[in-house]
Amino acid sequence: MQERPYRTIRVSAEAGVATLILNRPERRNAIGPEMVSELLYALEDALAEETVRSVVLTGAGSAFCAGGDFGSMSGLAEGEGLASKGDYKDLLLAMWHTTKPIVARVNGHAMGGGLGLVAASTFAVASFEARLGTPEINVGLFPFMILAVLERVMPRRRLIEMMLSGERLSAEEAAGAGLVNRAVEPGELDSAVKSYTDSVASKSPLTVRLGLEALRDTDDLKLSEKLPVLSERLARCLSSEDAREGLTAFFEKRAPRWTGR
Repeated sequence: MQERPYRTIRVSAEAGVATLILNRPERRNAIGPEMVSELLYALEDALAEETVRSVVLTGAGSAFCAGGDFGSMSGLAEGEGLASKGDYKDLLLAMWHTTKPIVARVNGHAMGGGLGLVAASTFAVASFEARLGTPEINVGLFPFMILAVLERVMPRRRLIEMMLSGERLSAEEAAGAGLVNRAVEPGELDSAVKSYTDSVASKSPLTVRLGLEALRDTDDLKLSEKLPVLSERLARCLSSEDAREGLTAFFEKRAPRWTGR
């Protein structure tokens, strides 16, 4: 992973996992333009690094992300930090269209824009101590931007109820609503996240990438348009060395040796 002068996040990579930590605990990791831009840089670097198989996104301190940092909504000050790489909508798109799985490690409260990061991730695991919600309605605002990803993971009526009430869901309720995959005890959070990153690491990196690309490229297509594209992607996958190795290993009753080709 490329080293960059980040000011609002911390980034590390180990054993095939890139970990991105929202690092403004004094502000409960509220997200503003600078953090958005830094996350875009870090995600791009993780996707470009061959040894990285998955990405974990979490927060420093007791919160995951308290939402938008209203004090910095005007943007980056000129000459400070890295050059802007994009805004919040660009970040949600980059996460939703990722070709390497992103696991949201929801260690604490995820509100508003922070909840958008959870919904845009590939997987999400939440601590029982976390609360997740859209409190914007209580201050005369509406979660317009994150609606785009929330509606793709939550049932419509449950989503409307949450957005119009400002309700804060428990981790268990969030799991029941499809916002997170699992809700666990705080001490089990790391092992639950590791179960996802280990699973990804055991699969062909090429197949994972092709599958996520297919999801991305057919996301908004009608069925009649989607099936021909998926047929072509299947043919591409079947012609790969990893597919041949996987089938050979199956018949030889051994673990496959993936090459990513």
